[in-house]
Amino acid sequence: MTDIPQRGVARTAHLARLPLGVAGRATVGFGKRLTGRAAPDIQSELAQRTAEQIFAVLGQLKGGAMKFGQALSVFEAALPEESAAPYREALTKLQEAAPPMPPATMHRVLSEQFGRDWRQRFSSFDDTPAAAASIGQVHRAVWADGRDVAVKIQYPGAGPALMADFNQLSRFARMFGRISPGLDVKPLLAELKARVSEELDYALEADAQRRFAAAYDNDPDIAVPRVVASAPKVVVSEWLEGTPLSKIIASGTRQERDRAGRLLALLHFSAPQRSQLLHADPHPGNFRMLSDGRLGVLDFGAVARLPGGTPEPLGRITRLVLDGDVDAVIEAMHAGNFIRPGIAIDAAKVMDYLRPILEPLAQPEFRFTRIWMREQAQRIGDPRNEAARVGRMLNLPPEYLLLHRVTIGSIGVLCQLDATAPYRQIAEEWQPGFARGN
Repeated sequence: MTDIPQRGVARTAHLARLPLGVAGRATVGFGKRLTGRAAPDIQSELAQRTAEQIFAVLGQLKGGAMKFGQALSVFEAALPEESAAPYREALTKLQEAAPPMPPATMHRVLSEQFGRDWRQRFSSFDDTPAAAASIGQVHRAVWADGRDVAVKIQYPGAGPALMADFNQLSRFARMFGRISPGLDVKPLLAELKARVSEELDYALEADAQRRFAAAYDNDPDIAVPRVVASAPKVVVSEWLEGTPLSKIIASGTRQERDRAGRLLALLHFSAPQRSQLLHADPHPGNFRMLSDGRLGVLDFGAVARLPGGTPEPLGRITRLVLDGDVDAVIEAMHAGNFIRPGIAIDAAKVMDYLRPILEPLAQPEFRFTRIWMREQAQRIGDPRNEAARVGRMLNLPPEYLLLHRVTIGSIGVLCQLDATAPYRQIAEEWQPGFARGN
């Protein structure tokens, strides 16, 4: 394997294998039904094969294809259980694994970024990647001063590959509905595509990581590795040793799940106020639980820049909904352009739409479960439901799109953890407008 395949026609051919493969398996399934096999057995087998192909194609292509798969993985908790199991393992693999680039290619990138004498910066360097993901892979090394470091190296051709993938994946949006029913993937693809230039700029990523590291310096709960060196396509930062969140999701104890959930919620609510940034890639592969109990946070390529912190209207409207102040809710939503001018909408139905979504904030502690998330996905995603019809009448202003996607993704991870967290207490401390008296 060399660089990421960049030609649109080559990458389209790979991606085209997905819908063609699904169609082929459906035909095989029909044939097996004719031979007398039970429908549930056939459906389970087809789902497993579909999941395996999705992982193979998205993982091998890296770029936007894999990044889309990673983003999709956080919505796994919303899948109906009968279809979730086959996809769960495949989507989890996309969080932390991809075929690596050859050492010669990796060495070339390091020479281009740090000069031909790049090895002098390190006491040792492991050519075998410790992790390989969508647009870059990570190597473990020892810096010249003795520090263990992670060296994140961008794949050559990552930029053209990302753009080609996002353009082509939108053509197959309907097929991905088989994985996550009720999820409209086109807005997700559009939002990911809009942030491509930022994620490809590792100097910009290093700056965001420095801001996070400064905000959480010596914090008892959150650990952010310091940046040691950076270039446009390489970031060197301190190594964080810990248990991947995916392992806690798979087999963690109740205590481990709850602590991880609390710290993820704390990061989500506190980061905009402490750093004016929000970590915008909340899939489990980007988090570790350290031996001292802290949550280690990785990968700052995707961030939301919030100069004033989390917008105050969100917290205020949330509090008004929980207080049942219907008139004030509608007035605030009109003022914030969540309801467009001239739209006649039933205030009681708006409250019925919003209240269940905010249940985690309505009580001192809330247990995030896959069942709860599936219920919400079904309630607001099925066009036959009243809530779905109300939701289509509401408006999400563009400045809230990324924040909305990250919030849903973070909640999806909490549901995968099956964590109980003091979500309300954390929100009252950190979200502007939410606590009474703010």
